Parts: sequence; structure tokens; C-alpha cells
Amino acid sequence: MRKQLIQGLVVLGVLGTAATACFVEPNYSDTPEIRFLSVTKQTLEAGTGVGRPRRDSVIVTINFQDGTGDLGENTQDTTRQRVVFGKETWGNYEIKTFQLVSGKYEELPLAVLSKLYFPRLTREGQKGSIEGVLDFSQIFPYQRNFKMVPVKFQIRIRDRGLRISNTIETDTLSVPINGR
Repeated sequence: MRKQLIQGLVVLGVLGTAATACFVEPNYSDTPEIRFLSVTKQTLEAGTGVGRPRRDSVIVTINFQDGTGDLGENTQDTTRQRVVFGKETWGNYEIKTFQLVSGKYEELPLAVLSKLYFPRLTREGQKGSIEGVLDFSQIFPYQRNFKMVPVKFQIRIRDRGLRISNTIETDTLSVPINGR
């Protein structure tokens, strides 16, 4: 019994070593690359109290790859954000909304999307290729004079070295927009 346990542990150790020895770090570009995965919408019913109207929660999911691993910002470091992005129109995550009007898409500027930041994706000093998934959630409330409007989103990100990714677009879905 003891011999079988020792043999099992040895086999497990050899397999574990073999599995980690086979890992080769991917060779991604130093410029971030993103790919559209999905856009989903969930209607949230009105809550009790003031300011809790019925609303749509839209979640955009993208895949990212970066060769330097310097994605994300320390969201508590407002000094860096002010110095680095002060004169910029966007932070490290840009999402533009486009509405369908008379058969073509026109940008729908939304102030809430002006300067967006996602947190650091690696520890301080950690370097090397990274990949993963980013989710962004936006709420669209059903206001008094809303109309359902087909929209799509255009997204790009940038790393701490200020290298800008490719631009991607989402599929189209309808959300409530305040009627003007």
C-alpha cells in the first residue's frame, strides 16, 4: 500500500514537472491587440426609491493580448491620470457609441464614457506577455421620453506605454435612449 502511494506521488511529480516544462511564453506584440467576443443586454426592473428606474445593463466582452504586460492603470493614482491623460479625450479604455439613423451609424456622444480606466492587470514590476478577457458594463436607463435605438460600440485600449490597440466594433443591439 505504501509502495503504491509513493509510486503514485512520483508519477504525479513527473507529470507535473513535464507539464510545466512544456510551457512556452507566447510571443505577442508589444502593442495591445483586442478581439470582440460578445455584447449582451439584461433588462433590470425598477427598484424601490428615487433614481432606480427600469434600465438595461449592457456588457461588452473583449479578449486582449499584450507582449509587455503593461495593461491597466492604478485607478487610485489620480496624479498619473491627470499628468498622462490630462489633455487626452480618453483614458486607457475607449468606447464610442454609434446609433443607427436613417440606415447609417452616427456617433452618439455619451459624457459617461469620456474618460474610462481599467485597473492594472499585472503586479508592479511583473513583465511578460499576458492575455485575457475584459468586461465593460454600461447602464442605459428608461427615462421619461425614451425610444429604443439600435446601437453598436467601437472599442480600443492603450497600455501604460501609451501604445494603442486595434479598434473593434460590436454587434448591434437596441437600448433606451432619451428622446430629444
